Formats: sequence, C-alpha cells, structure tokens
Amino acid sequence: MASTYLLCLGLGFLILFHACFAQIAQGTDATREQQQQQQRFQTQCNIQDLNALEPQQRVESEAGVTEFWDQNDEQLQCANVAVFRHRIQQRGLVVPSYTNTPELFYVVQGRGIHGAVFPGCPETYQESQQRSSESQSRSQDQHQKVRQIREGDLVALPTGSANWIYNDGPSELVVVALVDVGNSDNQLDQFLRKFYLGGNPQPQLQGYSQSQGSRYQGSQGGEGGDRSRRGGNLFRGFDERLLAEAFNANPDLISKLQGPQMQKGIIVRVEEELRVLSPQRGREQEQEQEQEFQGSGDNGIEETICTMKLKHNINDPSGADAYNPRGGRVTTVNRFNLPILRYIQLSAEKGNLYQNAMMAPHWNLNAHSVVYITRGNGRMQIVAENGENVFDGQIREGQLIVVPQGFAVVKRASNRGLEWISFKTNDVAMTSQLAGRASVIRGLPLDVIQNSFQVSRDEAQRLKYNRQELTVFSPGPRSQ
Repeated sequence: MASTYLLCLGLGFLILFHACFAQIAQGTDATREQQQQQQRFQTQCNIQDLNALEPQQRVESEAGVTEFWDQNDEQLQCANVAVFRHRIQQRGLVVPSYTNTPELFYVVQGRGIHGAVFPGCPETYQESQQRSSESQSRSQDQHQKVRQIREGDLVALPTGSANWIYNDGPSELVVVALVDVGNSDNQLDQFLRKFYLGGNPQPQLQGYSQSQGSRYQGSQGGEGGDRSRRGGNLFRGFDERLLAEAFNANPDLISKLQGPQMQKGIIVRVEEELRVLSPQRGREQEQEQEQEFQGSGDNGIEETICTMKLKHNINDPSGADAYNPRGGRVTTVNRFNLPILRYIQLSAEKGNLYQNAMMAPHWNLNAHSVVYITRGNGRMQIVAENGENVFDGQIREGQLIVVPQGFAVVKRASNRGLEWISFKTNDVAMTSQLAGRASVIRGLPLDVIQNSFQVSRDEAQRLKYNRQELTVFSPGPRSQ
C-alpha cells in the first residue's frame, strides 16, 4: 500500500514538473520571439513608386559641407534609416558628436584620421615623458585610439560613441553615412538626432529639419523653444557656474566651451596640422591585416569594445566574394569579417560592375538595402510583390535608392561601369538569386519549372542551365 502511494506521489510530481517545464519553455519562446520583434522598429512600407534620390538639404561649415537626404521620403521611412554625406576640405575637422542610434559610414574618396571614444576604455595612445620634455611648448598628451581611414573603408560606430574625422590628405575627403534610426537601441523617436560636443552647429545639422517642423517648438514654450531653434553644442544648455565646477576651470574658459564666437558650423579648419598620437600609416595597415588574419573569435575575453576592430576596407579586390574577370566583383562585410556589426545589426555590400556587365537579379531575404552609387552609372529595375515595376531608370554617381526587403532588383552597368555601396539592415544580410548558377530556378526540378511557367521541357532546361555564371554576369550580345 505504501509503495503504491509513493508511486502515485512520484507520478504526480513528474506530471507537475512536466507541466511547469512546458510553461517555462513556452514563456521562453514567447520572450525570444518578442525580443526578435523588438530588434527593429517596423514602419509602413506602402511603396508604389521609387525614385533615385539626391540630397535635399545642404549645410555649409567653415571647412566643408554636410548634405542630408530627406528622411520624410517614403523610401527612407520604409527602411527606417537616415542618410547624410560630409564633404571635408583639406585640414577640415568634423567636431566630436554622437547619435542615439548605430552608424555605419563609407569613405567614398580621400583619406583622413578617425577617432572614436568609448566610455571606460583606457587612453592607450600615450606620449612618453622624455619626448614631451624635448618640446617645452607642447604639453604631454594621451588619448584613446585613432585610426587612419582611406577610400573604401567601412567604419562602424556603436550607439552613443563620440567620434570625429579629420582630413589630413591632399584632396577632399567624402564620407557617406547611414544612421539606423529603426534599431532597438534608439529609445527616442524615429528621426535622426546628432548631439555635438563642439563647434557651433546649425539646427539642421542636429536633425531638426528631418521631422515635420521643430520637434520642440510648442512643447517647451518660451525661451526653451527659441533655444532649440537656434541650435548649438551640448554644453551651451548647462549653467556656466555648474560647468566651471565640473571641469574645475574658470568661467571664461567655459564660455568658450559653450559656444565659440565664430559661426564655423561643425567642420572647422585647423590652422596648423592636427597633432595626434598615431602610428605611421603603413605600419597601422600591416597591424590591422595581421589582426584580421588572426581571426575574429568572439568569446568575450580576447576582444572587448576597447580593442574591437571598427573598420574594414570593402574596396580591396583581394577580398571579393564573387569575381568575374569580364563582369566585375561583389564584396560583403558582415558580422563574420567585422564582428562589431553583430552589435549594431548592420552590414554592407560593395559592387563593381565593368562596362555593360550585370549583377544577377535577386532579392534580399532579411534586410532592406540602401544603395548609394559611388561611381559610374547604369540601369536599375526594382519589382514589388505584385509584379509591378516600382523603379526602372538610370542611376548615377551620388544618387541613393532603397530596395525594400523582398523586392526583386537587377542592375546593369553602362559603358562607364557602375560602382555602389549598399548598407543593409541586418548583420548577416542574405540574398537569393533569380538567375545564374546559384539561383532559385537552378534549384527547382525541371517539371516544376515546366508546369509553373507553362513551357516545354526543353525551354525549362534552357531557363535552368543557360546561364552558368554565379553572381556577376559578363556582357553578352543582348546588353549592347
């Protein structure tokens, strides 16, 4: 009798444990699903017509120009991103700033120095005491790591990291940047906001013009509303005496911190060469290549945000993922070859099509693609889910177009060739091709093709096997 009682009791505990475990598992799955849904803010993508976009706003500074694409455009709202471009003159310095979202920028042309400051990271670039004593006119300096940047570099910036750019080259430095306002890191509204630590920025540079009217007008009232329309750096809003106490400095110095007298904008000219501690350009590139070949394992010990690689040259031909000697090449950068992209949930693709070559028609499985044309021109077609052609036109250098997730796209270069950089809203963005050796058609049985398109078996075979190239198609008689 006792044994029967114990058996029943044991079975009861087992059933109860199973029920609890199933409930916990169900809750875990729901939490995981909820977290996946919260990765990006989703917006309406009622796309009827797409256009190649030009910058809509141009703001001049002392040593350069900043241009913004209209964030209210339905393409950019669908992708939930903002895009801007800096044109930095020789010896121009973009003052330190940060955003409330991740940022990914590409160096279109020129060279320079880039610095990013991460909270809690040590100042690993230090000037020795001996060297400092050699020049009494220059005080000893130490700061966080700075990086040389050049054409083709893709640079990733985590949310809230203060960064700056300096043009130390002989020509104009041009960078185009994507700000992922749809990222879950963004706890504010879905508009670009730039927080400048220096300079005297105009309101347009801080994202005010990206929304419909001033976001603060009427909500703060009185003096607060006027202040928001004037713009300015972050320090301007603090009480001068509180800042003087915080920095242990005199009020005269704080007044300079809060707002320079000269209206120079956010790109200021350095009168003499900017002096920062930095390895020689050639040696730093060697160190980065060695670091890349050593692998990018992420076990939480050997690589932290302080030492993590922020840039990758996506324009290097030796790193191409797909290459056709007669057609061109395509290179992708994602979290596997630039691990920091895992944390900012972005990736990129660089395409280079030779004269009259074509990239295989394809669609993006899990990301929007924001395409910026860096050189040349060509034809591009984009097709929506209902088979409607939402874009069919010429695209040229400096223009931007968004290819929404799932929309099919094809690009063909002109006689001048075509180059582009695509920013993608997933750290492992994937594509599926419609034609070519790696296409979805190639993976279908002949009978499925034959019956789906109502063609003969011979025609189905030609559809499936006529194009043997992989991703980049060389020009043929039909492309002339």
